Amino acid sequence: QVQLVESGGGLVEPGTSLRLSCEASGRSFSRGVMGWFRQAPGKEREFVATFRRTDRSTAYADSVRGRFTISRDNAKSMVTLLMNSLKPEDTAVYYCAATGRTLITSSFRDPGQYDYWGQGTQVTVSS
Repeated sequence: QVQLVESGGGLVEPGTSLRLSCEASGRSFSRGVMGWFRQAPGKEREFVATFRRTDRSTAYADSVRGRFTISRDNAKSMVTLLMNSLKPEDTAVYYCAATGRTLITSSFRDPGQYDYWGQGTQVTVSS
């Protein structure tokens, strides 16, 4: 059984940093894509960032580019999201997502392209 387990969420003040981690078990995503989406109350789930293992390419939502960094540790089947300069509008439940397929770049942002999801971790940015 494939599982994605997120950790690292919490309550932080604006301008600070937070690191989210997601560890996969049950299968390898060594040739696939792992990434993060988020969903704020009353809003649709939106793409945040993703990492494609085959060419180590990354993609970011415009709203987080330059502040967030995604990385992967293949030995641990883990993907990490380092979030700097957090803003109140970053408040959401963050979900780890993965697929064993090598997605084309234009498909990164489509949640329907991901086969596995974590349970989500809450990130709240507030003073």
